[in-house]
Order: sequence, then structure tokens, then C-alpha cells
Amino acid sequence: MLSKKCKICRKPNRPFKNTCSIECEAELGLKLLEKAKRAEAKQVRAVDKVRKENLKSPKDYADDAQKAVNLYVKWRDWGKPCVSCGALHRFDVKRDASHLKSRGSNSALRFHLWNLHMSCVKCNMQLSGNIAEYYPRLIERIGVEKVEFLHNSPRTKRFSIEYLIRLKEVFTKKAKRQEKRAVWF
Repeated sequence: MLSKKCKICRKPNRPFKNTCSIECEAELGLKLLEKAKRAEAKQVRAVDKVRKENLKSPKDYADDAQKAVNLYVKWRDWGKPCVSCGALHRFDVKRDASHLKSRGSNSALRFHLWNLHMSCVKCNMQLSGNIAEYYPRLIERIGVEKVEFLHNSPRTKRFSIEYLIRLKEVFTKKAKRQEKRAVWF
């Protein structure tokens, strides 16, 4: 009959034991204790994540969804010039997802992809979207019919938390897919 090997040093075991010596048994005990601590820490992190998720407000869910949609728009518009000033994309210039109809003035279009385009920070933040330049370039980019749709759309809409969670999941996947397709120049 073959005897089992020590779990630490791989020498033959003592009868009815998992190890070959007391030293190996002590080391095995420390390893098992460390494994139990890691499992407990993982469980605590999972509980903390659930607790943190339960503390989120609807605004937090909307912000998370907006980040995912903005990331998708960043990769969708990769390599295109700023929608407001026409400046070409450079790696040293930060860009934002700019809304034609702002999130505050028209919540129904907050996540609408026709309403979102990449813009340089200067145009989006310092020039409040640079709307005078935004319109002609947007009409050129998406067409008059779509811009008119954005102008005639309803003003307000409330999104359910389930919808916002799903929106975040979908656009996170879309952004990853779009990032893989982006042409690095």
C-alpha cells in the first residue's frame, strides 16, 4: 500500500496524519489559517459591496450610467474632431462628452446618443458647449432630421434604478467592444 505524501514537503506521511513532522504540521496550520482569513476578508468585501450598493441614491445610479455612456461615446468618436471647434484629437488634450441639450434642461435626452458627442474641455466647460459652433457641425455629422428630433423631444423623463443599472451594463460592454475597434494613430 502506498503511503500519502506530506502536504508541505512531499515526504511520506506519519500514520494517520497529513504531514511528515510537527514542523510541517505547524506550517500547514498557518497556511490553513491564512486561507481562512482570505476567505473571511472576501466575504466581508462582498457584504460591504452589497451594503454600499444599498446606500446608493437614484442620482448615484444615474451618474454611474452616465459615466458608462460617456465612455462609449469617447470610443465611438475616437479620431473625430471636436464637435464644437473642429480641433483634431490630440493625446495631450482632454475631451468630454458634450450634450447638445444639457442634462439639466432635458433629462429625457441625457443618455440619447444623438445628443452626445466628444468635445474638447475648452469648448464644453469654458465656453458652455460652444453652441454657436456646435449646431452646424452637428447637422453636418448627424443630419438635420436628427437635430430637429432633439429640439422637439419631450423635456423630462424619470429613469428607474433597474433601467439605469441595465444601461450601465450594456454601455460598459459596448465601450469595451468599441475600444478594441478604435484605430490607434
